[in-house]
Amino acid sequence: MGSATKEREEAAKLPEGDVVRILLEQHARIRDLFGEVKSSQGEQKQEYFDELRALLAVHETAEEMILRPVTEKTAGEAEAEARNDEEAEANKVLARLEKMDVGSSEFDAEFAAFEQSVIDHAEHEEQEEFPAVRAACDEDRLKRMGTRLKAAEKMAPTHPHPSAAGSRAAQWMTGPFASMIDRVKDALTTRSSRST
Repeated sequence: MGSATKEREEAAKLPEGDVVRILLEQHARIRDLFGEVKSSQGEQKQEYFDELRALLAVHETAEEMILRPVTEKTAGEAEAEARNDEEAEANKVLARLEKMDVGSSEFDAEFAAFEQSVIDHAEHEEQEEFPAVRAACDEDRLKRMGTRLKAAEKMAPTHPHPSAAGSRAAQWMTGPFASMIDRVKDALTTRSSRST
């Protein structure tokens, strides 16, 4: 089993801007946030969950748009499809969690199972997908992919959208519009919580 520390160490070995470095750093932050959500209560727990939800939504969308086309060519269609299927399922669970009270025992039970599935997914990427992509791409291409990944993240939705998850075409068609709505919703939620 990997850890956030191990992921950060592996990321630090790669050139700045390398797509795999960026994704490993995000995997480490995702692990950190799972721990923060589990060890927090009340408003703090909600804030950590909101950060985790947004990071996962953006991260998975960008992977589907930028990494998966290369994965199909380097690790095979079955590998890319398996990772997209896992992300589509995670998106459904994340959408359910988003509607729950973070203080409830139902949330905690669903969250624990969700954490394990996300960690398993990340480990598949790190052990199967990332090595194939790195072996087939030179440093310049990996950096270009990193730049494109960051650009895709800026346009990606910050909330789960199960109807688009797992489909690159759906992400490209609905992602920017969904992102605009999500970011307005986030801004209004932040503004209203500050005024109360």
